[in-house]
Order: sequence, then C-alpha cells, then structure tokens
Amino acid sequence: MVLVVGAGPTGLALACGLLSHGIPVRVVDRAAGPAVTSRANFVHARGSEVLARLGALGDLPTESLRAMKVTTYLGDRPLATVRFGDPTLRTAAAPMVVSQARVEAALRDRLTALGGRIDWKAGLTGLDQDDTGVTVTLGTGESVRADWVVGCDGTGSATREQAGIGFPGVRISERYLLADLHIDWDLDRDGTTGWVSPAGMVGAMPMPGPGEDLWRLLAYDPTSAQGRPTEQEIMDRFRRILPERTGHTDAHIRDVTWASVFTVHRRLADTYRQGRVLLAGDAAHVHAPFGGQGMLTGLGDAENLAWKLALVVREHASESLLDTYQAERRPLAAQVLRGTTAVTRVNIAANPVGRFVRDRVVAPLLNLAPVQRLASYSASQLWVSYRTGPLGAGRLGHKPRPGDRVPDLACTHPDGRPTRLHTELGGRFALLVPDDAPGWSPNQWGVTLRFTEGRPGEAWLVRPDAHLAWRGRDPASLARWMTETLTTGPTR
Repeated sequence: MVLVVGAGPTGLALACGLLSHGIPVRVVDRAAGPAVTSRANFVHARGSEVLARLGALGDLPTESLRAMKVTTYLGDRPLATVRFGDPTLRTAAAPMVVSQARVEAALRDRLTALGGRIDWKAGLTGLDQDDTGVTVTLGTGESVRADWVVGCDGTGSATREQAGIGFPGVRISERYLLADLHIDWDLDRDGTTGWVSPAGMVGAMPMPGPGEDLWRLLAYDPTSAQGRPTEQEIMDRFRRILPERTGHTDAHIRDVTWASVFTVHRRLADTYRQGRVLLAGDAAHVHAPFGGQGMLTGLGDAENLAWKLALVVREHASESLLDTYQAERRPLAAQVLRGTTAVTRVNIAANPVGRFVRDRVVAPLLNLAPVQRLASYSASQLWVSYRTGPLGAGRLGHKPRPGDRVPDLACTHPDGRPTRLHTELGGRFALLVPDDAPGWSPNQWGVTLRFTEGRPGEAWLVRPDAHLAWRGRDPASLARWMTETLTTGPTR
C-alpha cells in the first residue's frame, strides 16, 4: 500500500494515477476537510493535459474563464500585453482560469470513482522506515504500515521534516496581500491586468463564478503594518491601494469572500527520495506564484512519479526506476525557481535603474509577437523534456528524441476507429507503429496504435506521461530496452 500524505492537487493526482494502475492507496490530510478557497487559479496547458489523462478534467474547461492575456500598465499607459494559450502548441487540453479548489474537487470525484477516499484530520506526526516499509503515526494516534510514503503535504511538510530531508532557501520578497473581492468597476474581464508603480505592483484577475464582479487582487505591500491582518483590514487596504496604484478611482469594493497574506520564498528539497519516502509538489519545491507554475509543477511531479512507482510496486521494475523521478523533475523545479524569482524581482523593482529596465526595456520586448509566443510556450511547460536524464537519449538524433514530449498525434485504435494519442494513454504506455511494419506484437504495457499522422517509418513507445520512451524499427530492440530499463535499471 502507498500512503499519500496531503489531499491537495499533487497528492490527489498521484493517488488517482496509482489507483488507475490498481495500486492500493490511502490518502490522509491534517485538514478538517476540503479547501474552499485557494491561492492558485490558473491551470496551464500541460496541467490540463495531466488532468485529462487522469480522467479528472471533466467539465472544468466549460466552467473556467478564457482570460488568456495579461496586460501591464504604468499608470494609465499600457506597457505590454502577453497572450497565452497559443493554438499552435498542439496540446490535448486548453489552459484554464479556474480555482485550485475546483481542480481539487474534480480530482476528488475521480478518486472516488476509482475506489479511493480521503481520511481528514489525520496528518502525519511520526515516521519510521526500514528495508521493507514505513511505519507512520497519524494525528489521530493510529499507526499505519505502508510500503511507500509520498509527502504531498505542502511547504510545511511534516513528511519531509520527519524524513530528515533539508529544505534550504531564502526569502525573496516581503509580504503580499491576496483577496477575492466583489468589485464594481469597468475593468476588462478578458484577461489579467497588472499595474506597476513606485509604491508596488498590483494585479487583478477575473474569477469564475456567479455574476461578473468577482476578482482576485494581488498587491505587493511591504510597508503595511506587521502581523496577520483580518479580512476587513485587507479589504480596507485594497480600497486605498487600488486608486493610488491603478488610477481607477471609480472602483467600488463591496465585500470580500476570502483574503490572505503571504511572503515569497525560494526553496528546493535536498532530495526527492529518502529510502521509501518520496516528496512531490510544494513539499519538494516552493517559489513565487507569478506565472501560475506551482500547481502545474506539482501535477507534473505526480504524473511522473505515479507510473514509475506503480511499476515498482507491481514488481515490473526495479527500485532504481524511482531515482529517475528526481533526476527528471528536480532540475525542472530548479529552473522554475530561477524563472519565478526573476519575475518577482522585476515586478517589485524599487530602485530607479530596475524600474527603467522593466519599463523601458523588458516591457517593449513583451509586445513583440515572437517574445509573446515564447512566453506562452514557456508558461505552458509543454517544452519540458527529459532527454538529458537517465531515461533520455541526449541531444543527438531525430526529434522527438527519447525524453521529449510527444504531441497529441492522430492515430488509429486496434479496432480501426480514429483516435488521439493522449486519449489512449490514460496512465499506460502506448506503442505507435507504422501500418506496413510487420512483427510488432501487442503492447504488454498498454495499447498498440497505428500512426495516421507523421508516419515516421518506425515505432515509438510513448510513456504514460506523454514523453517518448523509445523509438526504432526492431521489436527485439524494444524488448531489450524494456528489460534493461525496467528490470536492471537505466544505465545513463
């Protein structure tokens, strides 16, 4: 049995992935029940793809807003507009403006459908592991024996602390105010709007829900009173900040539905695995919220780990396969940390030189179409590749190389019906073969499909997370790859 600690998006996605492989899972969380509010409210294309492959996407696209642009102002002068959701990205699912709470609800529904459940008020308080498993003590006093434990319990992870895994880092900014407010004003709801000023940045994002007046506001507020303010104090502070920094003197804040404060930190766990204990999501990495990378990176962690841990639990692969989880995901987290840190420092630039570079150099560049496409592609994480990792093939050879993400190609199901690659993955491998290629037996790890797009004249084995595992023309070579990679462990 795998014990998943934390019922946020990462823990729920991991549990769903494991259950889809028939792995017994127990999910525990120290909270009294599901969260109804959340800081994260954007799911980029890769996150939507993960949810779709887990069978948890459901009605989220129709419930979300299509606010796919970010416009930045200096006073009443627009500096830059960046558009997201580039239709040329060949994704199986579109990006969404939707709250993390709603994403978690969709994952909980999928968890229930797969036969799983969540034990609330049952946080981890103790952990002791040996060669065959882990004994965990819960806040309820219960002792649980698990084969593996995965800590998805956030930045203050008790799992990480009990496993003795370091979490070094630094604070990179003073505090921010965050609130969901009902506001009467004439701001465009087709996208996010941000204002930069010497007093600090402020951003406004339209939120889905009844009516057309719910907004999420974010403001850098390093000079406000210390201590944790009440919701009323945060609302009153926003009433002062909005006209000062945006020029919208007509904005009328009627009430608040949720408010919080936070400080931006940059932290990365020393290791993602300590014996039979693994970390994922915010328990392994924490960074600034700019760019909507937090929930997205956690969902990617969960999908990457799920299929590998499932193969190990079912004894179809050696434990060395789990080492590729950190090898593939930790460098990405480090890159996300660097990127979000840079964006944070640009947003809060306080000295004249920093403001000049932001307003006169960076902002004009963001209005260039190639730069906008690059920004959209970067934020989507569809570029993520593991080609230089232990399961990859390096930088040489024809694209896609092993480790690269494979687009959602058109293909043919064994029963002859047309289908799409990502639709057929669903937590399993897919073997894509040419129509005229003899000798390919049914794929023991998943489904065998026929190319109807591209037709490269060779076979591709695609991993459950839509990355290329192997390509070639010889079935015997594929059999050797499976044996060497899964049974004896990767050699790179």
